[in-house]
Amino acid sequence: MELAERVKILSAGAKYDVSCSSSGSDRKNTGNMIGDTAACGICHSFTEDGRCISLLKILMSNDCVFDCQYCVNRRSNDIQRASISPQELCELTMGFYRRNYIEGLFLSSAVFVNPDHTMEILLQTVKTLREVCLFNGYIHLKAIPHADPALIDQASRYVDRMSVNIELPSEQGLKKLAPSKTKESILKPMKQLSDIYLNGQELANHKNLLGVGGNVLISDPVGKPKQKPNHPISAGQTTQLIIGATPDADGTILKLSQALYRLYRLKRVYYSAYMPVGNSKLLPSAPANTKRENRLYQADWLIRFYGFDVDEFISPEVNLNYDLDPKTDWALRNMDKFPIEINNAPYEVLLRVPGIGIKNAWRIVRARKSGRLGLEDLKRMKVVLKRAINFITIDGKFFGIRNYNQLNNYMLQEPNQQLSIFDDQKLSIVTGEF
Repeated sequence: MELAERVKILSAGAKYDVSCSSSGSDRKNTGNMIGDTAACGICHSFTEDGRCISLLKILMSNDCVFDCQYCVNRRSNDIQRASISPQELCELTMGFYRRNYIEGLFLSSAVFVNPDHTMEILLQTVKTLREVCLFNGYIHLKAIPHADPALIDQASRYVDRMSVNIELPSEQGLKKLAPSKTKESILKPMKQLSDIYLNGQELANHKNLLGVGGNVLISDPVGKPKQKPNHPISAGQTTQLIIGATPDADGTILKLSQALYRLYRLKRVYYSAYMPVGNSKLLPSAPANTKRENRLYQADWLIRFYGFDVDEFISPEVNLNYDLDPKTDWALRNMDKFPIEINNAPYEVLLRVPGIGIKNAWRIVRARKSGRLGLEDLKRMKVVLKRAINFITIDGKFFGIRNYNQLNNYMLQEPNQQLSIFDDQKLSIVTGEF
C-alpha cells in the first residue's frame, strides 16, 4: 500500500482521540486557490497561553490485538489495516515541519504484536526524531497500557506530553467492554508519569534557583509571566474518558476526574461523547448527547479553577442538569449563601457568583483597594451582570430578581447567542470562565 493511503487510514484512526481536535474540513483545490484541506491528519491544539498550534495526529498502526468494543481499531472490526515505519513517520513529520504545515506531532497507536513491542516502536520513533532528525517541535505521545515501565520512562525523555487513556469511567465498564485492559494497567503508568513529571519539576526548579537555566518564559491565565521548567514531559500528562458508552453517571465521572487531578497531577481530563463505530450489542446504538460533554467540561473547570469539590455540586449517582451550567445550577440550589456583598466578599466567594469569572474576580479584588465599587464599575469590568446581579449586593443594595421561581425561570430562559471572538464576555465562555 502506498504511503499516502496508509497515512490517510492511520490519521483517520486517530481522530477519535479528543486530546486535540481536528478541523474536519475536506476540500480540493479548484485551481485558483492556494492549497488543499484534508478531513484528517493535521489537527489543532492549544497551549497554556492560549495559542492555537497545528499537530500531525496519527497512529503508528491500527492493527490492534485488543478487542475493546468501543474502539474503531478493535481486532474484530472489519476495517482496512495499515502501519507506518519509524523512518517513514520521521520523514513525514520533518517534511511537514520544514514546510511549516505543523508545529508538532500527536502520536498514538493500536497495540500491535504486544504492548512492549508497540511501546518500543513508539520510543524508536520519538528518539529518532529528537536525536537524528533534530526535531525540536512539540511531541505528545501515548503510553501503552501493560508496556514495560522502563520503555515508558525512556520515551518520556523525548516528549513534551504523554497520556494514558482511561476511556471507561468504571472498572465494571472495563471488564465488560475492554477485557484486555485492567484498572492497574492504566493507573500504574499514570502514577509513573506523575512521578516523572514531579521529579522533573523539582530538579528544574532546583537548577533555576542555582542559575543553571533550562527554563522558558510563559504567561499564566491572568497575564503574569512565570517560569515553566523544561524537563521530561514538561507539559504533563492527560487522559480521555468516553461518555455514554456505559451507564456511569456524571457524578461518578467527575469524582474520578477529581481524584486523577489530585493523585496524578493530570493537566487535563478530556471528555468524549460516545459515537457508535460498530454493531456491538454491548453498546448503545445511539450517540451520546454532546450537551452532556459540554456540561462535563464546565464542571471540570469548577474543580480545577473555581475551588469546588465534586461533592459540593453533584452526588456520585446523579447526572448534571443539562439545562443550566453547573455553577448557576449550584448557586440556585444554594441561595442561602447569596447575595454576597461585592465590596467585601473574599476572592474565593466571588468565584462562586454566576457571571463572575477568574479574571473579573481578580479585577474586583484589585479595584477595591482604590475605593468602593458601584454598578458602573462592574459594567466597565464587563462582569456578566444579567447573571451576577441576582447573586450580589452593591453597597448593600440588591438589583436582581427576588422571587426564586422567577429567577429560576429567567436563568433557564437565558437565550443562547452566537459567540464572538472579539467580545470579552463571550470569549470568557470560550476559555471556560462562567
